[in-house]
Amino acid sequence: MIIPAAQRVSNIQEYYFSRNNRRLDAMRKAGVDVVNLGIGSPDMPPADSVIATLAEKAKAANVHGYQPYVGIPELRKAYADWYKKWYGVGLNPDNEILPLIGSKEGIMHIMMAFINQGDGVLIPNPGYPTYAAVANLVGANVISYKLYEEFGWQPNFDELEKMDLSGVKMMWTNFPNMPTGAPASMDLYKKIIDFGRRHNILIVNDNPYSFILHEKPISIMAVEGAKDVAIELNSMSKAHNMAGWRFGLAISNAEVISTVLKVKSNMDSGVFRPMQSAAVEALSLDKDWFEKINAEYRERQKYAFEIMETLGCTFNRHQGGLFVWARIPDKWASAEALSDEVLNKTGVFITPGFIFGTQGERFLRISLCAKVDVFKKALEKIKAI
Repeated sequence: MIIPAAQRVSNIQEYYFSRNNRRLDAMRKAGVDVVNLGIGSPDMPPADSVIATLAEKAKAANVHGYQPYVGIPELRKAYADWYKKWYGVGLNPDNEILPLIGSKEGIMHIMMAFINQGDGVLIPNPGYPTYAAVANLVGANVISYKLYEEFGWQPNFDELEKMDLSGVKMMWTNFPNMPTGAPASMDLYKKIIDFGRRHNILIVNDNPYSFILHEKPISIMAVEGAKDVAIELNSMSKAHNMAGWRFGLAISNAEVISTVLKVKSNMDSGVFRPMQSAAVEALSLDKDWFEKINAEYRERQKYAFEIMETLGCTFNRHQGGLFVWARIPDKWASAEALSDEVLNKTGVFITPGFIFGTQGERFLRISLCAKVDVFKKALEKIKAI
């Protein structure tokens, strides 16, 4: 008996990197020496003190049961202190912070909490594919808005104002930007908040990259009145090397957080308490930790730049985040064609930008989540083409 899938599943595809991993695995099984410079999964470990905290706390006999849906109080306070220290944003840990099992989880919870069938959702192009995928899953009217290279990969607000916004209920933004590495600015955040307020649109800013190769982390919630119109997602995956631990958070006003909690509390039963204690330790790390991590990424970035130059690509040397984003030479029909050529001839996989939207069709993205020796090896392979 074949049971037909739900209609909503027909509106999405399996995540690109999930499909691509099978392709790379098949090549490895065929004897190809594959070098994967694709997905941005940090390869360095968390701080020693974080791992030690997890190991020590896990020995207790009374920490193995279900945990609060809103996280332990110590974790919420640690998130509040972290936002105050690094972003200058004051938050009430009792009702303005919702710990998440990774910020990717929050994308689903937020859209389920606020989007009805047919509601308009503005999605950046290029942008994280999960925004559009989840919007489709909840039956939203997905409306793409373009980010332009000539505008520093920021929205064209003149263009946005001319769009029919009558049915739009939510706008997703992602700064510092993935995949382009474009930085945020308080001026940009003020424009986004003003746009949302004037059009009665809920702004959701995804902010996991602010500590990686950016001079100073900033938050959209530092804009006056932002809590009234915006939600911000953040994560410990990138800056704390805890991607597999699944720690994120959503912040907003108490009413919004309470609404999202209605969905989340029906979806999971909390995170292992010793892991939450370890996250509290991670949130206390000082500037030296971030400088150490960024020094390693800067070294890797040099090789990523050289790989892009070897392929004839052009790029902005002042981009940040976990990736290098570059425009391909005009002679290539598409970034996918160039990516396939490199993979087939060298075994080196570089992400084609089309997966992030039509605005990425002429771009490649290299992840910095590989050791320097891996980058050297990839560079040698590509130079030998």
